[in-house]
Amino acid sequence: MRIVFMGTPSFAVPLLRKLAREHDVALVCTRPDAVRSRGKKLEPSPVKTAALELGLPVLEANRMTPEVQDRLRAVEADVFCVAAYGCILPDPVLTMAPLGCVNVHASLLPRWRGAAPIQRSILEGDAETGVSIMRIGHGVDTGAYCAQASCAVAGKTADELTSELAELGGDLLVETLPALADGTAVWTEQDEALVTHAAKISKAELRLDPAASATDNVRRVLASSDAAPARCEIAGRPARVTAAACGAGCPDVAPGELVVQAGRVFMGCADGSLELLSVKPDGKREMDAKSWAAGQRGERGAWGRLE
Repeated sequence: MRIVFMGTPSFAVPLLRKLAREHDVALVCTRPDAVRSRGKKLEPSPVKTAALELGLPVLEANRMTPEVQDRLRAVEADVFCVAAYGCILPDPVLTMAPLGCVNVHASLLPRWRGAAPIQRSILEGDAETGVSIMRIGHGVDTGAYCAQASCAVAGKTADELTSELAELGGDLLVETLPALADGTAVWTEQDEALVTHAAKISKAELRLDPAASATDNVRRVLASSDAAPARCEIAGRPARVTAAACGAGCPDVAPGELVVQAGRVFMGCADGSLELLSVKPDGKREMDAKSWAAGQRGERGAWGRLE
């Protein structure tokens, strides 16, 4: 099958690689080089890097201009496959290929339409999430879907879950394309009564808070990223918490209290305690809790929400 692939972040890379093994990926469309890390240098998207490694032609575009559409049309693809491209596709593009445009969305639609389905599934404590192969329409993730696959959420970080869903989505897309080609794919319209929306995560949402439950604070740590890290003030200094767990077998710790016991660090929450496993104080390297505790004076202190 002749395919145009559209994607930008690391989530889309396993999908591209799996498609390239099974089909003729005639063109890869991705967003242009941009400042993607803390440095000031322009960097290619993960999809562009992977496409060049695979020897595939790349088209960089952040808008579907007439010139871009002419390039897409000239490919004469059977289908357009999209995964987190980050660009609105106009009607001429949606109908350009005989089999249309299909999108790999990282949720079990209609749950978690929108920009941050993976983080939202973690924050809400969903038991499972997954991927959906869906038609692209005019609304945000509103199209019918023809295939879904699921996986467990509990205990996984956003990065771990993203990687797992990317592999799952790539396998599902490859399995689904033959049904698209022969017309046997069965499309299911989304039940609007079950829709939830996955708005972009704000930094404020992931600030740890002694007034929240230990479980909610752990979920914030799991859902955090470089763009929106889980942060708080610990022993008078701002820091990013990079790993934590609900405190099992810990002493009684009041909300906002910090207790160091035998190299373990417990932070009091509304309903118990959070055990700090690793932390990155501002201006310092990331370290495990035992190393951090070794630099503290006394066994009790305080922690709080950053404003």
